[in-house]
Amino acid sequence: MRDNRYNMEIEEVIRASMKITDVPATELNNQLKAALYQQEAALRKQPATHKLSLWYLPMVLNLITFTLLALLALILIENIYLSYFAAGICFYVGVAGILLTIVGVNRANIKEDIIIRIEKRGELA
Repeated sequence: MRDNRYNMEIEEVIRASMKITDVPATELNNQLKAALYQQEAALRKQPATHKLSLWYLPMVLNLITFTLLALLALILIENIYLSYFAAGICFYVGVAGILLTIVGVNRANIKEDIIIRIEKRGELA
C-alpha cells in the first residue's frame, strides 16, 4: 500500500490556510466605503437614460409626404387650375395632419408613451 503521509501534509497545509483570516484595516475599509458612497451619489445625480420624444414624427412625415405630393402635382399637371386645386388639397391634408397629431397627443396624453429611452454606457452608468 502507498504511504498516505504526503496526503496528510497537504491536508494539514490546507487546514492551516483555511484558519487564516485576513481582516482589512478600519482606515482602508472606511476609505473604500467613502469612495463607494461618492460613486453612488454621482450616479444618482446623473439620469440613467436619455429620453428622445417621438410624438412629432408622424406629423413631420405626413407634412413631408403631402408637400412632395403638392410639388409633384404642380409640376406634372398641365392644367393650372387643376394643379393648384390638387396642391391645395395636399396642403390642406398636411395642415390637417399637424392639427390631428397635436390634438390626438394632447387628448390621449400619450407624449410619455412615445419616448425612446437610451441607456447611458460607461464607467458610472
